[in-house]
Order: sequence, then C-alpha cells, then structure tokens
Amino acid sequence: MSEVTLAVAGLGHWGPNLARNVASIPGARLAWCCDPDEAARERLGNAAAGARMTASLEEVLADPALDGVLVATPVGTHTDVAVAVLEAGKHCFVEKPLADSVAGAQRVVEAAAAAGRVLMVGHLLEYHPAVLMLARLISDGEIGDLHYIYTRRLNLGQLRADENALWSLGAHDVAVILGLVGDEPVEVQARGASYMRPGVEDVVFGFMRFESGLAAHMHLSWLDPHKERRLTVVGSRRMATFDDMELGRKLTIYDKGFDERAGSWGEYIARSGASESPRVPATEPLRLEVEHFVECIREGRAPRSDGESGLRVVRVLARLQESLEQGRA
Repeated sequence: MSEVTLAVAGLGHWGPNLARNVASIPGARLAWCCDPDEAARERLGNAAAGARMTASLEEVLADPALDGVLVATPVGTHTDVAVAVLEAGKHCFVEKPLADSVAGAQRVVEAAAAAGRVLMVGHLLEYHPAVLMLARLISDGEIGDLHYIYTRRLNLGQLRADENALWSLGAHDVAVILGLVGDEPVEVQARGASYMRPGVEDVVFGFMRFESGLAAHMHLSWLDPHKERRLTVVGSRRMATFDDMELGRKLTIYDKGFDERAGSWGEYIARSGASESPRVPATEPLRLEVEHFVECIREGRAPRSDGESGLRVVRVLARLQESLEQGRA
C-alpha cells in the first residue's frame, strides 16, 4: 500500500488536531473531513487543504478509495459511527473512550473482527514517549515490584453535559494504569460530586486494587485551581513520576525506598538517593499515535491500543461508574 487514504469524522474539539496530523504524515492522505455542523467545517480551514468537506458520513463511506476513518464524534455516538465505518469495510480509529457502555464497546470489537479491519482506540498517553519509557523501566525490573500508583488529572476545565470527569479524564489514566499493570482490577470504588451541573460529577476520586495487591488512586477534576497531569509509580526498588506539564522533565526516576537493615531481620532503613530525568523525545504524542494507525493499516497488524484494550478500559470505567452511582445517596 503506497498511500493510506483517510477521513476524519467529527470536527469539534479534537477532530481538527487529528486532521492536522493526518495531513502532515508522509504516506497518508487526508481525503475527507466530515461534520454535520457547517461552522465546524469552515473553522478547519487550511488545516485540511485538499480534503473534501461534507456533512454526510454516508458520502464518506461510499468512497471506494478510502482506507480508514478517524472518529472524533461525541462519545455517545462512537458505537454507531464506528460500527458503520467497519461495516463499510474501512479501518477505524476511535477517540477515547471506545464507547459509553460495555455493550457498545463489545459491538464495535465484534464489528471489527467480522470485517477483518484494524480497530484502534485513541488512548493517547499509551503513545507518549515518557510513558513508553516508564513502561520499559517497569518491564525491565528497574522499579521493582509495583506497590501503588496514583494520578492527578486536574484543571479549571471545560464543563461537559454529556460525560462526567470519570469518563472524560479518567479514561486516560485507566488506560495507562491497565497498560502498566497488565491486568484488570479485582476491586474498584469511586466517589464524586456534582458542583456545577446536577448529576454530572466534575470531581471524582477513583480507587482500584489488583490481584497482586497493587493499589491505584485517581483524582480527577474540572474544578481545581491547579492544572496537573501527573502519574506516580512507587515500586520496591525505585519510584518514578510522569509529569506532562513539565517541559524538560517529563519523567523523573527516584532512587528512594526502604532497604532491609543488614544483620537485623525485619528492620528497614530509608534510602534517599539521587533522582534522574532521562531525555524524552519531544515528538508530539498525537503524531506518534496517528502514525501508528497508518502503519497498522499498511502492515495489517493489531495496534498497541486495539479494540480489546479499549474494551478493557470501558469495562473498568463502567465498574467505577456503578460505584459512583451507588455512592450518590
């Protein structure tokens, strides 16, 4: 396949970023941009130079030369749009989360299998160079046994009516945590509060426990004076922090922990060694993500964040949502 021909469906907040990256990747061609909102199509402007604009997804899917579609429509439409794309024989990229329900996510995964097409979910942080570096440190044993993970994803952010902070913000952290741990939690709990919109939690605290004993905690909020995008991993040998707000120190590794005192069984002494921040490539994670989608189409292989990965994330989000609803009373 000499050139991968792609379309972007949904030109709201994130779709233009996808279109910009598709248009800039060698070996990919942005052929279509689709959104029912004329103003959204007009706002895209020169970022989609050469692409055909339309309000009709059916018109896009009728193009026999089209290889794939990147879906950035509202979350509640992901299932129906992705299934339509796959049933039309096109490869499909779906922004996170894959769907707003486990049943919906399962439908999309089954449609991809039936069509024999690539299905990729936009778990952006799984393509971040610093997160990939952290994952290698864990797999190589540099961190030791994982004890616990905690995340803070906070901002005075955009309030949403169609999804709460758990589904909007937590999808990122759940995807990364599941990827680092390599398992689904055996226990989940969530509590939150709706201060700005009744019934839509703008603050959520989520907890997960895994079979290994590892615990994970998430603080998610659109209602906070600080903008934070931070994940900390505490292991038996070392500790590490991924901080996406830092410009030059995206990943910091700490030589800290407790060592058993020599000659005294069961007693420990604190170790507080040096910290280091390895050089992390400055490549835009979204570009790496879109390049990966193009490569998977060209080579016919499963993406890192494939449909099953997206389904796992939705399963955990749904369990956390159930706990959140039980705690409302």
